[in-house]
Amino acid sequence: MPNFCAAPNCTRKSTQSDLAFFRFPRDPERCRLWVENCRRADLEEKTPDQLNKHYRLCAKHFEPAMICKTSPYRTVLRDTAIPTIFDLTSHLANPHSRHRKRIKVLTDEEVRKIKERRLESSIEQLLSKKDCDAQDDSETTDDVPQLTPEQKDLREFLRSSFEVMVLIGRQNFPFSCNAREDEIRSKEKERLFSTGTFQALIENRINAGDEFLQRRFEAVAVNEDYCPAVQQRQMLEVCERCVREEILQQVRECRFFSIVTGELVDFPEGEHLPVFLRFVDQANTLREEFIEFLSFEGEEVAVAERLESQLTKGWGLSMEHCRGQAHAGSGILGTKMKVIAAHLKEKYPMAVITPTSTCALNVHLANGMPLTGVQVVISVLKKTNVFFKTSPLLQTELDNAISILCQGNMEKENALKEGSRSTWTDLHNVFEMAVDLMEPLLLCMDSIHDNEDLKWNDQVTNDAYAISEALADFEFIVTLVILKNALSFTRAFGKNLQGETIDVFFAANSLTAVLHSLHEVTDNLEVYHEFWFEEAVSLATAMEIPVKVPRLFLRKQQAVETMEIQAESFFKEYLTQPVMEYITQEVKDIFSENHLKALKCLSLVPAVMGQMRFNTSEESHADIYRSDLPHPDTLPAELHCWRIKWKHRGKEVSLPCTIHETLQHSDVKFFPNVNAFLKILATLPVLKLDGSHGETAQRRLQAYLTDTAVNQRCKNLAVLNINYHIKTDLEEMVQCYIKSYPEESESD
Repeated sequence: MPNFCAAPNCTRKSTQSDLAFFRFPRDPERCRLWVENCRRADLEEKTPDQLNKHYRLCAKHFEPAMICKTSPYRTVLRDTAIPTIFDLTSHLANPHSRHRKRIKVLTDEEVRKIKERRLESSIEQLLSKKDCDAQDDSETTDDVPQLTPEQKDLREFLRSSFEVMVLIGRQNFPFSCNAREDEIRSKEKERLFSTGTFQALIENRINAGDEFLQRRFEAVAVNEDYCPAVQQRQMLEVCERCVREEILQQVRECRFFSIVTGELVDFPEGEHLPVFLRFVDQANTLREEFIEFLSFEGEEVAVAERLESQLTKGWGLSMEHCRGQAHAGSGILGTKMKVIAAHLKEKYPMAVITPTSTCALNVHLANGMPLTGVQVVISVLKKTNVFFKTSPLLQTELDNAISILCQGNMEKENALKEGSRSTWTDLHNVFEMAVDLMEPLLLCMDSIHDNEDLKWNDQVTNDAYAISEALADFEFIVTLVILKNALSFTRAFGKNLQGETIDVFFAANSLTAVLHSLHEVTDNLEVYHEFWFEEAVSLATAMEIPVKVPRLFLRKQQAVETMEIQAESFFKEYLTQPVMEYITQEVKDIFSENHLKALKCLSLVPAVMGQMRFNTSEESHADIYRSDLPHPDTLPAELHCWRIKWKHRGKEVSLPCTIHETLQHSDVKFFPNVNAFLKILATLPVLKLDGSHGETAQRRLQAYLTDTAVNQRCKNLAVLNINYHIKTDLEEMVQCYIKSYPEESESD
């Protein structure tokens, strides 16, 4: 039977943690102090014997000095230990919570008496600790080894060094940490780090009055490094490892997670894949945290196996608990990531493949198309969007071009101006927006390239010329128009996927209609292509661009005796048909049977149940996660009670609209299967993160990449910078370093 912590606002239990749990003491005076510090009025009525028998406190509520590890398997408290670390305020953030462990409200007089007793207790503990230390000095034991003065100095030095390292990482200070091992060991590079950021910050601490560092600095020989480059790199690795472990520990406690990867990131060592984990933490909050940059060297299968090995052997997670995976990437990267995702799904069928909640479905589909023309369109649109973000004057130039070409249509003019100021390449209707902007864009680029007023520098005019050359190509125009029309059938579906929970639920139920539309287009491709091609020809004619077959294709056909190729039939065979086949198959692959079953279980959210007039049938889809539930045999009865609860709620009770709101409801704990089901559903990457929880790790990663030049990037420091919100334990870092590099510690 698990032990539960008796402290208020603490939900830890022994089956979910490696923490030690301690009984209340039988001694009446010490027991009274424990109860008093807990601030639970219901415990004051119980005897010390009752408390000792039925109640526990976990180790998180005691100072580390009060805890002794007598062996690898046994942890005990000192005889005078009193719990002093409690969370007495977090319940105030949820005024509707019915906290089982009520916190006693104290009067001013009671607070004064408690402070006096705590002061007396702390003095007793201090005296007792001194007695214990004296006793430990006289009785040599293997369980608690005593530190020599040199070891104490080393620990203090490491603690100060780690504090500086964390500061460098969080503030993103430039730091030369990318030197190769042979460079570091060479004589001409042996003092590579000595005048860097780390040394400067250490000297700053010394100048600010850090007496310990000053004594250590003065003791170092003139011809020796204060902290060698190798040691700095080792400390960086330890910092990264400890920050990552803090996140991974929370993932392990929650069991279920999903994998999310981003676009490749350039480092001096080469390209690396950013890896994120998505999970619901113990506070029932959905989180997506950055974990590591994974080397992307080798073939797809090798990368997939490296990712799997890192998750299981490196991070101690079980792939059997992975419930989703989402991989970003366009062009060659997108193709490789599809192979990697398929490899993982083949071994772990429950790790369903989904699009990410941060990328529009149509953009995701276009990014993955293995067609050169499509990838050229995606690349040019991104470059164009970035081009106008470099200067407000460029945006003004585009606004002028829009005004010229939209005379008499103010509604369209205002819509295009507003849309062009956003990151329109990320929108669901990106290709519709691009088609409408084609004429103004080409007019604007030609004007900037001509540079009659000499307003623009050479870089701007050169960029404008390159973009205008790409835009003024019929293959670009016809590809863009066909993408717009082909992806119009999935636009509303994709927009709903990124909408509210009720929208996602209805999207999952509308997939059949989407596939029917795609099949109807494929069956009548001749007719649809004719209309789409006419639209492309009209746009090209308005822009004075000749209609022709791509030059590269004609060069390849020179050696073959064939009749003249018509542009319409060429683009039908080599563009429209492959695009439609890809979209149809990709939608089927992404929204597999397991994925759809999971999304249809969003009817567990009360607002969705209410929209369906509480006439839902989750049992028919719940089999997908039945083995993950704590009490699968009682699921049908529990689902019935869950519906009845919300159907007959009071008029003043509103229906939770999201998974997060539902999990925060105080009564969800009485429905363990529903609770577990919702937590697993929330990990699916297709569902959007709740915006109320601040910036996501994806945004923090982008901020780091924007602020840091490639030659100054360091993987270790990047983890610290992106995860600046994760707490750091300097003592843990010191201990980890000593265990990882005992030779270095002994030499110091």
